[in-house]
Amino acid sequence: MDTQLTPGFSGAALWVAGVDEVGRGPLAGPVVTAAVILDPQQPVSGLADSKALSEKKREALFEEITMKAKAWAIGRAEVEEIDEINILQATMLAMQRAVAGLTLKPGHVLVDGNRCPELPCTAEAIIKGDGKIPAISAASIIAKVTRDREMVLLDAEYPGYGLAGHKGYPTKAHMMALQELGVTPIHRRSFAPVRRALKMN
Repeated sequence: MDTQLTPGFSGAALWVAGVDEVGRGPLAGPVVTAAVILDPQQPVSGLADSKALSEKKREALFEEITMKAKAWAIGRAEVEEIDEINILQATMLAMQRAVAGLTLKPGHVLVDGNRCPELPCTAEAIIKGDGKIPAISAASIIAKVTRDREMVLLDAEYPGYGLAGHKGYPTKAHMMALQELGVTPIHRRSFAPVRRALKMN
C-alpha cells in the first residue's frame, strides 16, 4: 500500500501516515520516531530505508520531505523514560507522540516493524516497511537525520565518547570510552554494558 489515501467508512478519503523509529539499539541518547503524511501531488523521489542512504542523500531528502509533506512530526522518549519503562515501551510511546504531533490527523497508520502502538486510528505493522512503503521511508529519514544531528551536538557536550561518529551505538571505541571515562547522564542505565561500566567506576 503506497497510496497516501485510503477510503473511509463514510466514503471520504483518510490520510495515511508512515511511522518509523531510530535509536533502539544505542547505549546513549533518546529513541526518536517520526510520522509522515506524504502529499500525492508532490512526490518525493529516491525514498528508501534511511540506513541504505548516504548521509548527504539523507540530508537532502530530509529537506525535501519536510518541504513537500502534507504533515510530519517528531516523537521521542528520553533516556530516563527508556530506563523506567524499557526500550520497547519507550519506542511505542515515542511513536504515539509522533502521530499525536501531526497537524493533519491520519485515518490509518503504517508502522515499520512487527508491532504497533495503541493509536486513535487503525494501524498496521509492516516488517521492513522502511524499504517498501514511501511514507515509512520518509519517516525513517526524518527520524534518523533528527537523531544524528542531536548526537553530534551531544558529542560536543560529552567529548571523548565518539558520539558524533557511532551515534551512541555499542562500538568497540564506545565501550572503551565507557570504561575509561565512566557513564554520563545520557547513557541508558538499563542497558547491560552501561550497568557493567557503572560497577567498574
